[in-house]
Amino acid sequence: QVQLVESGGGLVQAGGSLRLSCAASGRIFSIDTMAWYRQAPGKQRELVALITSGGSTNYADSVKGRFTISRDYAKNTVYLQMNSLKPEDTAVYYCNADLRSSWDTAFNADWGQGTQVTVSS
Repeated sequence: QVQLVESGGGLVQAGGSLRLSCAASGRIFSIDTMAWYRQAPGKQRELVALITSGGSTNYADSVKGRFTISRDYAKNTVYLQMNSLKPEDTAVYYCNADLRSSWDTAFNADWGQGTQVTVSS
């Protein structure tokens, strides 16, 4: 079983910054793509950013130029540096990962508990 634990959320004023972390633990052979999602009240969960095992990144248009995703392969951890935050970035942020528990067993990790990000105007 694999667990994803997010941290780093909080309350920040518009224009401020936060850095989110998500650590994967458990039976992990390797991790492929890692990603950050967010869900605002009354809205569907949306993909914010992803990073492949090779380090390629992709971002939602709404966060391009403001957010940066990175990962520490040795620590099985993914980060999201969020700058120039806007009130519309307010949401619960979740990470997700495609993993292998052995060379021939691939799966998508269960969602973690998320971390709340609130941006005040």
